[in-house]
Amino acid sequence: MKYSLLISAFAELDLLDAMTWYEEQRTGLGSELELSLDAAFSFIQRNPLGFQIRYDDVRIAFINRFPYGVHFVIEKNHIMVIGIYHTSRNPERWFARNEIF
Repeated sequence: MKYSLLISAFAELDLLDAMTWYEEQRTGLGSELELSLDAAFSFIQRNPLGFQIRYDDVRIAFINRFPYGVHFVIEKNHIMVIGIYHTSRNPERWFARNEIF
């Protein structure tokens, strides 16, 4: 089955915040984070069921090189990225967001 990948506005903000922080640490590092996330998105899209459910229906794909996890749910043939969280943070606090999509 082919899955479409949808990224919530909250996940886009998470990504922008992380990229900005890394870019401030070293020029080009934010772009490297983006490349790592693109690779993770591609892998998730090819094999979304290969990631175990961590809580509720949320699955997490951890990316290479950076301490972030892509949190997503699968509904029919859609993969919905709900957040991109640093591994030291508790993702449950983000579920207070009312509407993800």
